[in-house]
Amino acid sequence: MNSLADTRSVLRVAAIGSPAPVGMTLKRTVDIVLALSGIILLAPLLIICFTVTALTSPGPALFRHRRVGFNGKHFHCFKFRTMVTDAPERLRKLLESDPSAAAEWATNRKLRNDPRITAIGGILRKSSLDELPQLFNVLKGDMSIVGPRPVTDEELERYASSVNAYLSCRPGITGLWQVSGRSTTTYNKRVACDTFYARNWSMALDVKIIAVTIPALLVSDNAC
Repeated sequence: MNSLADTRSVLRVAAIGSPAPVGMTLKRTVDIVLALSGIILLAPLLIICFTVTALTSPGPALFRHRRVGFNGKHFHCFKFRTMVTDAPERLRKLLESDPSAAAEWATNRKLRNDPRITAIGGILRKSSLDELPQLFNVLKGDMSIVGPRPVTDEELERYASSVNAYLSCRPGITGLWQVSGRSTTTYNKRVACDTFYARNWSMALDVKIIAVTIPALLVSDNAC
């Protein structure tokens, strides 16, 4: 795939004659049960994260980011805000003034030393607590508990011939990418993980991924 225009063309084609997502009814039922249970059990933690985020830096506690979901449908992915409100401008200035940062961003779409991240945001990201609001995305049907990493239109370009595998799934809160190194892995490996998952899905695979997600979080140095 050579351009963002090509990606958008694929999304328009995918939106016609939508098939059922990977997992169908069984996976969706499990998603609803787990998401509801998680929201109820983690309600105190959700409230604490919301309050701390709102009180420690200017701006809303929740952040919505446009991502590509099943069959090319766009949705707003929910997270606790981990960046300053002028993050786009800070990123632009950094990339214009720091060639090494620009090269790192071009390769991985992330920065190890990101000046946009707040002090509390760094803690939320490292622990992945910033992603807890995605439980509500799961209830809405935009995401799944397990699935490919939710990506932007620009990131989807990198999937090239694997784009249809990504579009056949609901993006996940966790997935093979999550338990395979997260930010320490390469983008090509992320694409490979998502493609393998889409083509080899089973409930047993989902159970295995969920079972190793918490240990993977505990030993991870950084979040996505």
